[in-house]
Amino acid sequence: MDPTLMLTAAWSLGGLALILAMLLAVANRKLHVQEDPRIDQVEDMLPHANCGACGFPGCRPFAEALVKAETSPAECSVSSPDSRFSIASYLGVSVGEATRKVARLACAGGVNVSRVHALYQGQNSCRGAALIGGGGKGCAWGCLGFGDCFDVCDFNAIGMNSFQLPVVSEDLCTACNACVEICPKNLFSLQPQTRQLWVACKSLEKGDVVLRHCEVGCTACGKCVMDAPNGQVAMHQNLPVVDYSKQESKAPIGRCPTGAIVWLDPELGVVKGHASPQIARTSPMPPASTWD
Repeated sequence: MDPTLMLTAAWSLGGLALILAMLLAVANRKLHVQEDPRIDQVEDMLPHANCGACGFPGCRPFAEALVKAETSPAECSVSSPDSRFSIASYLGVSVGEATRKVARLACAGGVNVSRVHALYQGQNSCRGAALIGGGGKGCAWGCLGFGDCFDVCDFNAIGMNSFQLPVVSEDLCTACNACVEICPKNLFSLQPQTRQLWVACKSLEKGDVVLRHCEVGCTACGKCVMDAPNGQVAMHQNLPVVDYSKQESKAPIGRCPTGAIVWLDPELGVVKGHASPQIARTSPMPPASTWD
């Protein structure tokens, strides 16, 4: 190849690269948006949990929204009250108010009231068990009890009771969403703590089919729907659904024959209706092969 042509090509490419670099430099100067330095400061004051409980994908986007006054410090449920106050003071805004949310489990089927139809031997994990025939539990929708939710909770808000069922401490729960994401049965959800009427079941079966697997499952009898004032409860796919836009009442729990719909009292805890059976069994239910 002609050396002159090679030199010309090299100079041409070099000149083009220089022109493009200059154009980029000018564009950067013209289009650059100066970031508010308060964002870094506010982010440092946040817990760096990046849990999404505030409604934003992480602490950085939440800090940006705080600086832009698009949200309030109260929305960070993971921060302590002192931290939220410090952020509000730094930004010169009020702490604000937010309805506190907590994680709740839509299942009450511990091993003392629900049966296993197959022995699972494998990874000690709900996610692992769920991949093998759904986990071996009689109720296909029930909690598998291996405690993945307990393992991922960084705030010690979930414990496993003696019946292999997760128990949420609402005082410690920060609504970080970790248990919601990890549960392979989708039994956890974040709920406003003020809600008291709760359906502790997700089974879509009905009648005696439910009772063969779990003594506290919803049988879709519809008594809660009949007793609920102002249509607060409706039946959908064999499960009662609570309309929380209407005033809550304890009436729907009264005649529930299994205690699948309960009232969550701040002082008394889980309250069941008068028709719900008293569960005295403290040992696991017999396996399906020895039942009946």
